[in-house]
Amino acid sequence: MQQPASSTPIVSLRDVQKSFGSLKVLDGVSFTVERGEVLAVIGRSGSGKSTALRCIDRFEKVDGGEITVCGRRVDLPDVDLRALRQDVGIVFQSYNLFPHLTIEQNITLAPCSVKRMCLSEAKALAHKVLAQVGLEEKIHAYPEQLSGGQQQRAAIARSLAMQPKVMLFDEVTSALDPELTGEVLKVIEQLAADGMTMMMVTHEMGFAKGIADRIVFMHRGKVHETGPASILTSPTTLELAQFVGTGNLKS
Repeated sequence: MQQPASSTPIVSLRDVQKSFGSLKVLDGVSFTVERGEVLAVIGRSGSGKSTALRCIDRFEKVDGGEITVCGRRVDLPDVDLRALRQDVGIVFQSYNLFPHLTIEQNITLAPCSVKRMCLSEAKALAHKVLAQVGLEEKIHAYPEQLSGGQQQRAAIARSLAMQPKVMLFDEVTSALDPELTGEVLKVIEQLAADGMTMMMVTHEMGFAKGIADRIVFMHRGKVHETGPASILTSPTTLELAQFVGTGNLKS
């Protein structure tokens, strides 16, 4: 699934700084996401992981450092946001579906308005991406007629309809009960199996261990430990050991 390390990363953060007022949220954050890789970013609330993800799609502007996504310098003031957001799909914990539109209309809106796709082609695409997430039969339903898990899967389908090069997931299961969490995680697992490049901010440690090629553990605004999924069972720092609930430190 992963490409060789020599390939150009699809996402690169270098010494990224971000503050909200006097609070430094990102303090020299650096990491990469390779093409075809699944990267899980973990850490306590307030560690800066969601802010890092939002900076990648330029929902937040950085105070310093460099971010490159799909060959574009996101930190520069003249970055083409329209082009950036065609390459990057993002799914939040709140589904952000338009309540007055059907699921089909929610999905076809961006391909028609941003990519200038004709409506018939966009509708065919909506059927395809909904089939991918197991929701094709809900195409004419409104968001309020769907469960939380179904709404989150529809939000994933909406991002997939833009045919992004990388998908960002920000705590997409945090508002769901365990059963609904499972159905959303199955969709993400399938995307990983299909080779989609993904970065996930998550509290689901078991899921991260099973799906991620690499783990980034953030602590107090810094990348504190990074490595393969095995660092969750063999952490090298006390902070990660405490976070995952084990006192076992790798010697």
